[in-house]
Amino acid sequence: MSDRLNIVVAMSGGVDSSVATALLVESGFSVTGMMLRLWSEPGCENSNRCCTPDSVVDARRVAQKLGIPFYVIDARKEFFEIVVGNFIRGYHQGITPNPCLTCNRQIRWGLLLENAINMGAEALASGHYARLVKNPAGCIELHRGADLDKDQSYVLSMLDQDQLTRTILPLGELSKPEVRALAKKFGLATAEREDSQDLCFLADEDYRSFLARHVPTAIVPGKIIDQTGKLLGQHTGLAHYTIGQRKGLGISSQKPLYVLEKWIDENILVVGEESALGHRRLRADQVNWISGKAPSSPFAAGVKVRYRSPLFEAIVTPSEMDTMEVEFALKIRDITPGQRVVFYIGDQVIGGGNIVMGYD
Repeated sequence: MSDRLNIVVAMSGGVDSSVATALLVESGFSVTGMMLRLWSEPGCENSNRCCTPDSVVDARRVAQKLGIPFYVIDARKEFFEIVVGNFIRGYHQGITPNPCLTCNRQIRWGLLLENAINMGAEALASGHYARLVKNPAGCIELHRGADLDKDQSYVLSMLDQDQLTRTILPLGELSKPEVRALAKKFGLATAEREDSQDLCFLADEDYRSFLARHVPTAIVPGKIIDQTGKLLGQHTGLAHYTIGQRKGLGISSQKPLYVLEKWIDENILVVGEESALGHRRLRADQVNWISGKAPSSPFAAGVKVRYRSPLFEAIVTPSEMDTMEVEFALKIRDITPGQRVVFYIGDQVIGGGNIVMGYD
């Protein structure tokens, strides 16, 4: 089929990448499985969500079942320097980074894609739930997956046209139940494997414990104040808190209090009542426009401010190529510096950027 296009599949030992691999083999492509060995803290290798020894064994079993070559690429050094390093630096700066986005952009569609090309592959496939559509102008559009509950277009919003033209997403039109049914049909060892939810390198622990070991300078106690400047108590380190957090503040109040701001330079946590939460606007930088070209004028869009957030109505105003402003129809409470804002027209991803700040 298609002159036996050579495809490398990013395998993880999970059901999604396994079924993506099987579908490509069934379609007649020349397929190679490739898995990344990612960094884990010493002694925690069996708990790394993405590449435990058991995951490697499962991925290898799937490859053997399908009769394809399988390779494990050692990416521990690059993963620690790029992904874990960015995670640590972000919390040290008082923001809440999303390491999965960094990993997709620089490890999976960076290091892994580079290895695939060096092996002679023409495309990299993955088990992400999203769709790619070539428009009449020849540009690759990124669309939400048919299964909106599993849609992962948000975490692919940083890919550019060069990366997207080399990408295949076999699961874009499928639902999760359909994928599990296909895994059983193909007789894959991963058919009943549970989905991974947590950050892979945290080894099932709370991120606060990880930060305490790796960036203790970010865990410095300081003041908790309200919006009037009144001292309410002591926080245990700004890295322990996120905007909108209510539980775990360690202070008593007649009304529930929420984290409103983190003043990094002063090491102060600002809290207030729920009515004070949220902003009508945000500013973002490091913007990636999927088409490769920023729109010339403001446009209406559905906007996500976190991976699992709903779509909010907003007006997106591009400024310079890598910055933009977003104005929402209503006040949004989950605007968090360091997270990614992604904007959609219908099911199509137009672009996304890193949230710098929310404001009114």
